[in-house]
Amino acid sequence: MGNIVMIAAVGENRSLGKDNKLLWHLPDDFKRFKKITTGHKIIMGRKTFESFPKPLPNRFHIIITRNKTYSPGHPECEVVHSLEEALQQVNKAEQAFIIGGGEIYTQALPHADKIELTRVHASFEADAFFPEIDMKEWELVEETYHEKDDRHAFPFSYLTYTRK
Repeated sequence: MGNIVMIAAVGENRSLGKDNKLLWHLPDDFKRFKKITTGHKIIMGRKTFESFPKPLPNRFHIIITRNKTYSPGHPECEVVHSLEEALQQVNKAEQAFIIGGGEIYTQALPHADKIELTRVHASFEADAFFPEIDMKEWELVEETYHEKDDRHAFPFSYLTYTRK
């Protein structure tokens, strides 16, 4: 298993999404996500994958589903049936990103080396949540604040955590 990084945008109440949709539109966060994950393997649940209009360019998608006959029909995608199986697809020299949803984040937290979190400074009604980050196990190593502006309805912070 390589270097596993969880990347997510979450509200103050750990909200991730509702009805398989994001709760906010933050163009700068999308740019950061693209910059960080491009060229790497991304691991996600089936519902997260299906929330995209098409596979994300220049990334290899590892999709976790219990459905044994599921096929995304795309060469840049591989289907597995457990997080463990997904992690086995990542060799020691690689960095891979866990990109959601809530259940996958919860399962992946014990395997992660780093968390790239965008904390949206508001609380939202949601049906998917990011797991609690235990500050006894994680250290905040970088923090950058982004004001609300004409393109971003909410202020947010980029937070980078590494495992202690």
